[in-house]
Amino acid sequence: MKNRITELFSIKYPMIQAGMVWNSGWKLASAVSNAGGLGLIGAGSMYPEVLREHIQKCKKATNKPFGVNIPMLYPNVEEIIQIIIDEGVKIVFTSAGNPKTWTSYLKEKGITVVHVVSSVKFAIKSEEAGVDAIVAEGFEAGGHNGREETTTFALIPMVKEKLKIPLIAAGGIATGRGMLAAMVLGADGVQIGSRFVASNESSAHINFKNEVIKTQDGDTQLTLKELAPVRLIRNQFYNELQELYKSKPTVDELREKLGRGRAKKGMFEGDLVNGELEVGQIAGLIHVIKPAAEIVEEIINEFNMVKKSFC
Repeated sequence: MKNRITELFSIKYPMIQAGMVWNSGWKLASAVSNAGGLGLIGAGSMYPEVLREHIQKCKKATNKPFGVNIPMLYPNVEEIIQIIIDEGVKIVFTSAGNPKTWTSYLKEKGITVVHVVSSVKFAIKSEEAGVDAIVAEGFEAGGHNGREETTTFALIPMVKEKLKIPLIAAGGIATGRGMLAAMVLGADGVQIGSRFVASNESSAHINFKNEVIKTQDGDTQLTLKELAPVRLIRNQFYNELQELYKSKPTVDELREKLGRGRAKKGMFEGDLVNGELEVGQIAGLIHVIKPAAEIVEEIINEFNMVKKSFC
């Protein structure tokens, strides 16, 4: 399945596993890379030395390409980038920040840079900043999201119309049919997050994995736009947030309610009541926890089968 994305990353399938905080450690990244996709380690939930350990373990677990996702809103970015360079990582996905800040520096070090955006405006700015590819992420996606609320099906063709560099679709994709639909709309590949949360190799707590496969349509909601928009499963913490919103809270009051470590509490420690449970709308199509390699194979087989039926 050769195209601009498989050639850019030297991978078999144009499928990227999203670098999700508290879910995407070396076990998941290496499993997806070994299966023919591109695995990403999620640096956002890791102290610098923890990230170094995950990179080193990933290099031992796979001889295939893998990358690191860096949310630039997190602290220690400079130290994280230095570790990536020291450890010889060749692919970096940046998000939640200005691509101009680090793209040139990373490319000077021989690193392929991809930036995640949620609008046409920032896709154009990213291309101007010199990134090698764009991830355009629709409103359906889990975790940190854009304020524009543009859906994937609307966003991909609009971004495609303006870009020359390779385009990766994200948000609401967990099946071969979804992958094919995104590529028909103009994407060169897809980035998949939520489906890999419910994998054996995901570092998420089993409580969270089980909650994901119980989630149905309408069970997630985008909130906390005043801080950083995030899509969550509706639980007690989410309900408490909605009560707080009734009083028209200040940003500081919202920040105090969120506190520290809320995402870790929910996704990594398995507190389904008080934790932040980040997952996409597509969770309603996820019904079973299985190995990452089986997920990749299942998606690619369905992609090929459906594509063949239309040819």
